[in-house]
Amino acid sequence: PIFPEENPNLSGSYVTPTKHVVESTFCLHQTNMAESLQSIAATMVSKGRGILAADESTATIQKRFDVIKVENIEEHRRAYRELLFTTPGFEKYISGVILFDETLRQKTHDGTPFAALLKSKGVVPGIKVDKGTKPLAGCPGETTTEGLDGLRERLEEYYALGARFAKWRAVIAIDEKLPSDRAIHVNAFLLASYAALCQERGIVPIVEPEVLMDGDHDIERCYEVTARVLKAVFEELRAQGVLLEGIILKPNMVIDGEKCKKKATPQRVAELTVKVLKEHVPASVPGIAFLSGGQSEEDATLHLSLMNALGPLPWPLTFSYGRALQASTQKAWSGKKENVANAQKTFSHRAQMNSLAYFGTYTADKEKAH
Repeated sequence: PIFPEENPNLSGSYVTPTKHVVESTFCLHQTNMAESLQSIAATMVSKGRGILAADESTATIQKRFDVIKVENIEEHRRAYRELLFTTPGFEKYISGVILFDETLRQKTHDGTPFAALLKSKGVVPGIKVDKGTKPLAGCPGETTTEGLDGLRERLEEYYALGARFAKWRAVIAIDEKLPSDRAIHVNAFLLASYAALCQERGIVPIVEPEVLMDGDHDIERCYEVTARVLKAVFEELRAQGVLLEGIILKPNMVIDGEKCKKKATPQRVAELTVKVLKEHVPASVPGIAFLSGGQSEEDATLHLSLMNALGPLPWPLTFSYGRALQASTQKAWSGKKENVANAQKTFSHRAQMNSLAYFGTYTADKEKAH
């Protein structure tokens, strides 16, 4: 089952009289936990579906709402997320939703918890658990991610609230000198520590090492840095005993910096991204869900489609987009109730285009048909 509480073998309550039975039951619990993690991960990358990143913090959603001139109050944030989660048929294209702490605790206007609504549609609720980035001491221009303190207890609460996967984002700065080996190591260690804690609680960790698009670096430099980062991350995951079959990788695409004057072709982005993944991501990983990283909606969809067209590949490649799924939807909504239906159509279209990209069949002509 997708939701482990439906499996009595995962109850975690075992009263046993002998050491042999204790050890056997523990092994059974571990086996069933692993199977549950793998089942959840498989659902998250199931055919034609991807993940909606709706985990914008209050500060981040402020930036999005400022663009559409909507006041950033809790009711507006709740209403906007309800718009997304009640879009008719969106579950055909969306397998999971990453939520912010506030959002996981919110309900629809009729009192249905968002997590229960998503579950009823076969969509897995997830939760952002990191607490953002801070400067990394001794490494100017680089950051570390906070949030490990108290994470075990928070995961227990999030599990009780319905979350079955989590997300932790590591941010890797890039230029002609950065990142430093230290920054890569620290962030890889933290990602693995978070992942191990998640799996202990029956929650699938999304492992997100993001090499930023900020800067004027070319695509070859992005390839080099992404390779270093992925190598370090998987070394740490193995070292900390993380079950690779029970994670989802959320990497950046290999792409030039937004200020780079010489832009790579979409085909080159696809080819180098697939190349670096084949070199550094084990086939045991159940799936890869890309971040969009500031790409436009159409660019993010096209790049994903071109990658899948290069298949067959060792793992499913899908999307875990925030802005690249929501920017046009937010504009269509603009905080007005009378715009909800049109905004939902816009969101459904964007999700459907990315579903086509999962199969490598997206084309610009299909955008025009909308």
